[in-house]
Amino acid sequence: MSYIKSDKEIELMREACKITGNALMVAKKNIRIGMSTLELDNIVRDYIHSCGAKCSFKNYNGYPGNICISINEEVVHGIPKRDKIIKDGDIVSVDVGAYINGYHGDACRTLAVGNVSKEDLRLIDVTKQSFFEGLKTIKDGSFVGDISNAVQTYVESNGFSIVRELEGHGVGRNLHEYPSVPNFGKAGGGAKLYKNMTIAIEPMVNKKSHKVWMLEDDWTIVTQDGARSAHYENSVLVTETGVEILTLGDEEKEEYGTGSGSKID
Repeated sequence: MSYIKSDKEIELMREACKITGNALMVAKKNIRIGMSTLELDNIVRDYIHSCGAKCSFKNYNGYPGNICISINEEVVHGIPKRDKIIKDGDIVSVDVGAYINGYHGDACRTLAVGNVSKEDLRLIDVTKQSFFEGLKTIKDGSFVGDISNAVQTYVESNGFSIVRELEGHGVGRNLHEYPSVPNFGKAGGGAKLYKNMTIAIEPMVNKKSHKVWMLEDDWTIVTQDGARSAHYENSVLVTETGVEILTLGDEEKEEYGTGSGSKID
C-alpha cells in the first residue's frame, strides 16, 4: 500500500511540512491592513523558495497563485491579486503547500486582521478546535469516519455549519492522495487508518449555511449566503497510539509541544 510511508519517506516529508508550517508563520507576521493579497503571496513564495522548496499549488491543475488566500466569505482557493486589498476586520485564510525532496506539506490558518468581531474570532477558534477534536480519534486501526464525525459534532454543537463539498486528503509524494477525509459523517465509516499514513485534515466552517458555490474564475469557493467562513488545516502522521502534527511552525510548537512536530496519544 503505497500510501503507507516508510520511516525514510516520513523523514523526507518532515522537511516539506516544516517549511509549510514556517511559511504560515511568515504570513502571520507580515499580513497587514492595506496590503494586497498578491503582495502576501509573493512574501510567502520568497520564503518557500529561500528554503530550497517549491510552492505546491503553483500551476497545480492550472492554479495561477503560489498560495491560496481567501477573505471573509471565501472558503478556499482565493487567487492572490494586486487589486485585492486586505482590510481592517477581515478574516483571511492562508493555505500553503511546500514541495521538497519529492514530498508535499499542506496546511492552512485563518488569520484575524485588525478589529475583528467577537463572533468572527469565535468562528476561527471553533474551526481550529474542531481539527483537534478530530485528532483525538486517530490511532493505528481507527477510521476516517471517526475524524469526520468528531469534527462535524463539535462544529454543529457550537452553532456553525461544516462545508460538505470539500474535504481533506492523503498527502505525500502527491499533493492529494488516498484517502479522502470528509469533515462530516458517521463514526466507524470510511477508510481505515494505519501507522505511517500521512493525511491532511482541514475543517472548513461557515458561520451560517454550509452551502457553497464557485465563482466565475473557476477556483474561488464562497459561501452561498455571503456569511463568513474559516479554515484550519495540518498535515499529520498516524502513529501506533495516536497522531503527530507535521506542519506546525516553530513558534506553534511551543504551544503544542517540542520536537519535529506535536505528538498526541
